[in-house]
Amino acid sequence: MIDVEENEVKRPFGLTLLTGLYLFFFLLSLSTYGNPFPFMGKIYQDSPAKILVFFDSLFCVYLFIGICKRQLLTWYLLLFYNLFEIINTIINLFLITPQDIEKIIGHQVDNQGLIINNIAASLAILLLTQFIYRNRRYFSNRSLFLF
Repeated sequence: MIDVEENEVKRPFGLTLLTGLYLFFFLLSLSTYGNPFPFMGKIYQDSPAKILVFFDSLFCVYLFIGICKRQLLTWYLLLFYNLFEIINTIINLFLITPQDIEKIIGHQVDNQGLIINNIAASLAILLLTQFIYRNRRYFSNRSLFLF
């Protein structure tokens, strides 16, 4: 009798951490519900911001479940989502001024700190994307549906 688990690729620890990270991203996105949302160089408030947060949270939960199920489609979506986040961050950095942010939050913003934090976040996402790209072999579920 052949053991089925013997032929199955074991879940590496890095993939488990990636699953937890995207659960964290989902919770982080959900926690911003009702707050201003910077998107493609503009800061959205009220209903538009809530709608953007809702769809971002929905996409993050899809990614979380897809990583759990090691879905190949999720691998592509992870690459797309991360690159989109980097592009969005860079566009926001150039088009949203510190004065716009100060108007919304009500106190002064450190411009240099804002730039450094956004660049650091973009580099971290870029490194994460590189990790995801290199570990494609673990996304072996070719089903197009999560359920």
